[in-house]
Amino acid sequence: MSIVYDCRNTDSREAGIAAATNSLKAGRLVVVPTDTLYGLAANAFDGEAVTALLRAKGRGRDMPVPVLVGSWNTIDGLVFTVRPQARELIRAFWPGGLSLVVQQAPSLAWDLGDTRGTVMLRMPLHPVALELLREVGPLAVSSANISGHAPAATVEQARDQLGGAASVYLDGGPAQHAVASTIVDLTADEPRILREGAVAAADIAEVLGVTIESLLPGRVPE
Repeated sequence: MSIVYDCRNTDSREAGIAAATNSLKAGRLVVVPTDTLYGLAANAFDGEAVTALLRAKGRGRDMPVPVLVGSWNTIDGLVFTVRPQARELIRAFWPGGLSLVVQQAPSLAWDLGDTRGTVMLRMPLHPVALELLREVGPLAVSSANISGHAPAATVEQARDQLGGAASVYLDGGPAQHAVASTIVDLTADEPRILREGAVAAADIAEVLGVTIESLLPGRVPE
């Protein structure tokens, strides 16, 4: 049976963070609020929990799970080489709605799916998510919905889709942006936007000192 904790209430939030921490460390799944959308979370270093996350969403290993981190410095232990471009984007947009695809450190003992040596990282701008990340460490987090269905912007929407698949639901109120993060691929020589979302392409181009067209190949200039 899953339990919902209203994290807008101080006492309930404290109890919810404790329950979510225990559940994640025990290999169970938790639904957490973020600044973009609600996410379904598992301990990133628990392969069985990540498999359960994919199963709950109805996704295959060909769609690996992104990872949320609780601080800028965490990335240094997860990435093979942190390029200057990654540092610039992190300084400008973390915590926030920007996900970075990077080459993962080869020594990492995790299984997020068929990543082909890469990992997608983000630091969310949400106090509940950050508090949980600092308690547990990096979390494998995907949107809290069944694959192919609408993403959840509220805890009720997440629970309607996932039900008992998650043992704990942390309610942080409606998602601030209710739109997915922007994804930037930094695994090749030139950065490329894979998905436009919460962070505008123009803002990313400005930080990197490049044109929008170079980030979005095939886009016709306005």
